[in-house]
Parts: sequence; C-alpha cells; structure tokens
Amino acid sequence: MTSHPDDPGTGTADLPPTRCPVHPALSDAGLVDLLGPENEKDPMGLYERLRAEHGPVAPIVLDGGIPAWLLLGYRENLEVSRTPSRFSRDSRHWHAWKDGRITADSPLLPVVGWQPMCTFADGDEHERLRAALTESMGRLDRRGIRRHVTRFTHQLVNDFCAHGGAELVTAFAQQLPMLVLTQLLGMPDEYGPRLVEATRDLMKGTETALRSDAYVTDALQGLVDRKRADPGEDLASWLLAHPSGLTEEEVVQHLRLVLLTGNETTTNLMANTLRMVLTDPRFRASLAGGHMTLPDAIEHVLWNEPPLTVVPGRWATGDTELGGQRIRAGDMLLLGLAAGNVDPAIRPDIAAPMYGNRSHLAFSGGPHECPGQDIGRAITDTAIDTLLLRLPDLRLAVDESELTWLSSWISRHLVALPAEFMPRRPEPESMEDPAATLFAPRPRLLPEEEAPEAVPEEPGATDPGRVPWWVALWRWLLGRPSGSAP
Repeated sequence: MTSHPDDPGTGTADLPPTRCPVHPALSDAGLVDLLGPENEKDPMGLYERLRAEHGPVAPIVLDGGIPAWLLLGYRENLEVSRTPSRFSRDSRHWHAWKDGRITADSPLLPVVGWQPMCTFADGDEHERLRAALTESMGRLDRRGIRRHVTRFTHQLVNDFCAHGGAELVTAFAQQLPMLVLTQLLGMPDEYGPRLVEATRDLMKGTETALRSDAYVTDALQGLVDRKRADPGEDLASWLLAHPSGLTEEEVVQHLRLVLLTGNETTTNLMANTLRMVLTDPRFRASLAGGHMTLPDAIEHVLWNEPPLTVVPGRWATGDTELGGQRIRAGDMLLLGLAAGNVDPAIRPDIAAPMYGNRSHLAFSGGPHECPGQDIGRAITDTAIDTLLLRLPDLRLAVDESELTWLSSWISRHLVALPAEFMPRRPEPESMEDPAATLFAPRPRLLPEEEAPEAVPEEPGATDPGRVPWWVALWRWLLGRPSGSAP
C-alpha cells in the first residue's frame, strides 16, 4: 500500500526514529488488519499483543488498507470520548473520506459513513438531536418494557420448553431484544425475525452489509410514513412530534440507531450473561447465596465481555498527541472498549470481581455515551430472571470447552449455547402477572416414574448436604420441602 501524507504516522514532517511505534506504517509492515483472521480468532489476544508492541494507542488498518488508530488504554478511551473539540464524531473530518479512498461498496459505510443523526454530530447540532432522542426514550414506560420482555420471554420459552433442550443464542438471546425493540418503535411483531438477520449482517461488515442496511432503512421509512399519518404511543411517533423539529430523514436514522445498537448490544449482553450463569460456579454460588444480584452480575459481564469490543469512530480535528503517538488531523480513532476495560493500569488483578461497578467503558462515555444502556440492562435482567423461573433446572448441554465465538471488527458474540432441562408444558400466553402464573402449582409433563433423577451436587461443593440452587427452586415451585426428592 502506498503511504498517504495524511495516514497515521506519515506526512511531511521529519521521519520518526526507527524505534517509534508508528514507524512500521511508513513501510506498510506489521500493521494489523482489524477485519482480518487474527482478530476473528482471538480479539482479546490481539489487543494484548498490540498493547505490548505499541502501548495504549496502536496503529491498525481496516478494509482496503485504510489506516486508523485503535485505543487500548482506559484513560485514552475516556480522553478521546470526552473531548469532542479534539476528537470529533463527524466522519466528514476523515481524510480517507475526503480523498475518495472509501468506495461506495465499502462494508465500513453502514457504520462509519456520515448520517444525519446525533452520533455523527458535535456541539449545538448534537444537543438538538440528542435531546430529541433521549427525551423521547425517556417517555418509554419502564414497567411496560418489562411487561414486553416478560411476554416475549414466555412465548420463546413456550416454543422449546417441551423438548427438554434448546440452543439459547439463536432461540432466545438473538430473538428477544428485537421483538421488544419493534414494540418500542411501533413496528408489528412480524418484522422482528428478518430485522434480526439484517442488523447482525450489516454490523459485521460483510459483503451483503449494504443490502442489509438498505432493508433496515426501508422498513423504518415505511414505519415513519405510517406513524406520520397515524401516530401512537411509540418512539417513532414521539420523534416525529418532538419540538426539536427533526426532519423525516433524521427520524429514520435515529430509529435505525436505536434498532442497530440496541439489538446488537443487548443480544451479546444476554448471551454472555447466560453463559456465565451456566458455566461459572462462582456466579451460581454467589447468586444462590444472596451475595450478588443479577444486575450486579451483569455489570461484571460488562467489564469482561462488553457487547461491543470496538466503537468507531472519532476523527482528530487537528494534529495532536495521544498515548505517546502523533495523531494527524483527519486520522480515524477507534474506541477499544474491551481492551480499555482490561487495561492493567486500572485493573492490575483481572480476576478481581467487579460486581456493581459501573465505571467500565461498555457503553462508551462523554457526550455520546449510550442513552439506552438502562433499557438494555432491564431487558437482559428481566429476560434471564424470567427464563430461570420457567426453567430452574437449566444447565449447559455440552462441555464448556466446546463453546465457540465469532468476532467481527466491532463485536464478539457467542455462536451457540446448548442447554438442557426437564421437559415441561408450555404456559398460557397471556401472562401479564408472571409471578401469579409461575408460582402457581403446575402439572408434570412426565409421569412420576419417568421423572429424571435429581441433578447431582456440583463437584467441590463446600456443603455436601446442600442441593444446587436450581433444584431447590424447582422443589419449591412444586410445593415440596427443599430436602425431599424431586
């Protein structure tokens, strides 16, 4: 690749010394392609290698050899996200954009191409657009959201509860967030399944990303057309009516933002938390013993496995320095949320629990911090809590070593989470009060003589007389003493 004078680490200034971390960029040697196989195989390992070689700010390349900086340090991530005067969110500052190096078919476009929404604006324009979004989202009824989550959780569990097993990523974690989000936006339920596929495809940056992006945008344009003629109590209608005076295109793009980020982040958070519930004995022991709530556990997951590993992007408004690197005006910077969360400078003991600590980078920071993070937490908390009440004997169906992940340049998600449980009948679909239904006596699906044996004690339990928490809960739901046979 021929160096461009605006590429990171290049220009008309004197050449840096050979030992300078950005020197390889001058000869196109040693730069990591963030869309390449090393990131797909082991992104966290890649981040640590880059940290060791370059420090808290590392040069990388993206699709087509486009250079950028990846922020690996916790403090550097916060500095960039909190100082829009130096690091703008407007991608039109990007020299690769100005010079025509971003082609019309680039898979980066759905994520970093400038669009008329708050995530690509600064200053007064950002405040205008952000106010419309946050105030409209603030009108959402939190109890109503939890009712939607509970209803759709029961529907999804009803689809597989009689089978005694399910793959919880595709059958649950990938389906539920979009079903809830379509309700909040004012879309019919039937849009959910196709939107799940399209949003995940365009976030990955695949060859079909542009087609998927067009599908999502067209679906949202149709929604806005309907809501302009017949408004309702939903996010689309509130954005259209907000006094900030959003244009129709701005409304469509902000609905797209909510749909994309809300689905991807909540799906990954839910899958990662479920995996922890099913595989980490410390989590189960703490949760059963009352020392850690599910919301606390979610924060621990947000530290170690944030839903988005990398967030593009910021663009330098002028020449500056960051983390020992020379940043040129127009350079692109990527927020390394996952790498920053494990920065040894702020987490010297990576094994130390982070229960309830919300100072992680999972939702970024500064004026562009995710406005819907509490909705994502509420969906995850309510969905997993309801799932465990329906299937208290839920357990992993394969060895933990068999679990695999798929990584893109901005996220890492669990491919599959096979689980098993005792088969049971589907519940009635009208469950406005889940407690009234879940805590009522229920018939067994299997005859008494065919009922499975009690789940054995976990290896290494400190109290040999104590049954696992999900067995105790199942006995309690059946109205039996905790020490009786299931």
